[in-house]
Amino acid sequence: MRLIVLAVAVFVSGGAAAQEWTTDEKTTLRSLWIGSLKALPSDPSNRYADDPRAIALGHKLFFDTRLSSNSAVSCATCHQPDRAFTDGRALAEGVGVAARHSPTLVGVAYSPWFFWDGRKDSQWSQALGPLEAAVEHGGTRTQYVKLILTDPSYRVAYEEIFGAARLDVSRLPDRAMPGDDAWDNMQAVRRDAVSRVYANIGKAIAAFERRILPGPSRFDRYVAGVLNKDASASEDLLPDEIAGLRLFIGQGNCTQCHNGPLLTNNEFHNTGLPAVEGEEPDTGRAGGVRTVFADEFNCTGRFSDAGLRGCGELLFAKTEGPGLVGAFKSPTLRNVADTAPYMHDGRFATLGAVLEHYSNAPASAVGQSELLPLNLTEREIRQLEQFLRTLSGPLAMPDSYLAAPR
Repeated sequence: MRLIVLAVAVFVSGGAAAQEWTTDEKTTLRSLWIGSLKALPSDPSNRYADDPRAIALGHKLFFDTRLSSNSAVSCATCHQPDRAFTDGRALAEGVGVAARHSPTLVGVAYSPWFFWDGRKDSQWSQALGPLEAAVEHGGTRTQYVKLILTDPSYRVAYEEIFGAARLDVSRLPDRAMPGDDAWDNMQAVRRDAVSRVYANIGKAIAAFERRILPGPSRFDRYVAGVLNKDASASEDLLPDEIAGLRLFIGQGNCTQCHNGPLLTNNEFHNTGLPAVEGEEPDTGRAGGVRTVFADEFNCTGRFSDAGLRGCGELLFAKTEGPGLVGAFKSPTLRNVADTAPYMHDGRFATLGAVLEHYSNAPASAVGQSELLPLNLTEREIRQLEQFLRTLSGPLAMPDSYLAAPR
């Protein structure tokens, strides 16, 4: 009798997790499995994206605090390797405090858009934005170019990749960037040469960041077992974690936005974030899409290595409509348990708080929310959270890339 009671208890604790997966469910699991992740796509706008020399230079630049106004901020300040390339803060903090949360860089090279609002359309152009942002790195274009061309090791590495700079740095102002008088007073040909070197700095950083890729998690081992009809697959996930997975692909409707092996569709969605007292609502993609078209470093610009045929995402981007207002890019859920806090403004400290928000589906502060109430129970929220924690795994990149080069 005691054995029967125990068997019933195990079945009840797992609920639907004790059932077999249907053919359709297995198809969905395969689509989310990291084994379905395609090879890293090329970047037509960056001909150096996969050049080992550019990767090495970008690795060094990523960790160099001299790429800031106070010599204390690097890319790694907000994208820390031991935090899945985030910073643990609600809002990014460089020389000042930014208006948005630092998103993870894990797998971001697969995305056609960058930043929460997609205001950049390549990884190299994204890398340039924070360098001149007043509250992030806070430096200037000529400052960075002078560093590259006066530091002997940087100059040698740069010219091996990109060719001779043909720029007399002694004639450049120490601090000049578009929008200030020092920049406007420079000759146009010199401004263009400076911007060319600056663009190449971004291309080198992007070459390194493309290597920040996710590795298999417990979830992936479980799916591999299910697909291979391995009876021991259930040992890779606990019953409540499997129940959370069933909610994720079923009642929770999570795969509407978080699909594919990176668990994101890389698109923009209004998820109904309520207003924050004292702050203007963030319009998200509605503003971002206007910014990317005006960007001198976009795919169609003179610093891009792509022809128009390589810029389809930009040329055919949706530029207007109510669906853009208050919409933000769906982040990857790979290693999501390691990237708290959450949302574009870091307002939710825990995964549980995020799930409660999605379950309740409040009205959006701006635009129209895409959410519908899920009315999840406390237990279902807990099971979903437990599943999400199974998505953490080691990164598929050399350990040497997780710290500054020696």
